Amino acid sequence: MSDLSLKHILEAALLAAGRPLTLEQMQNLFSEVERPDKTELRDALKELDADYSGRGLELREVASGFRIQVRQQLEPWVSRLWEERAPKYSRALLETLALVAYRQPITRGEIEDVRGVSVSTTIMKTLQEREWVRVVGHRDVPGRPAMYGTTREFLDYFNLKSLDELPTLAELRDIDSINAELNFSDAGTVPDELGDPSAIDVTATPDDTDIQASAAVAWEEDEAQAAADDTAPRDPAEQASAEPPSEMLH
Repeated sequence: MSDLSLKHILEAALLAAGRPLTLEQMQNLFSEVERPDKTELRDALKELDADYSGRGLELREVASGFRIQVRQQLEPWVSRLWEERAPKYSRALLETLALVAYRQPITRGEIEDVRGVSVSTTIMKTLQEREWVRVVGHRDVPGRPAMYGTTREFLDYFNLKSLDELPTLAELRDIDSINAELNFSDAGTVPDELGDPSAIDVTATPDDTDIQASAAVAWEEDEAQAAADDTAPRDPAEQASAEPPSEMLH
């Protein structure tokens, strides 16, 4: 390695790769004669992480390996380098993804049982195209429905090393604050840019907001019918039976 330190070689490799690298992949950067062991690699990575302390970069270990990334606190400024808008995801997609993450392996029918509404085919397709969710098997029941689980890409995207780092259900905050933090839209919101291939069409299938709207319309119709019944003329015999006995009036 001549005068170059192991730390600098790893830094250059991580920046050039543009993706996480495992310890094995880092070892393959060297010939068999000079190949460092994993302990040496970890020590060099610790030194590199210490060098980034107080700077705009950080060394992060995720499910797929190690990567150098911009610190999350700097996202509001760095994101302005790209003109296109960040994709927005519906509340229904967030709930579906959470169920897969916390209850995997889980079938689409089981997700619908928990949420109480049908799961849009578009949502499942988007999660799989994003490579956050994949089919991990089939339930041994009639129809053999597919069972879904999360992927390494899901863990990498959310800066997680393993599923054990997911917050417990007791630690989860209310859904609205999570939506605001992760830039998730409401369930009934249509994406601003319909041409965005990553956008979700949430109008294709009924969801929570559709059910609530239908219930409100049905309630108003029932109220109008009840009011009409009250003002309609009654049959004399029915009206007489509805009047209280004369002795109750004295």
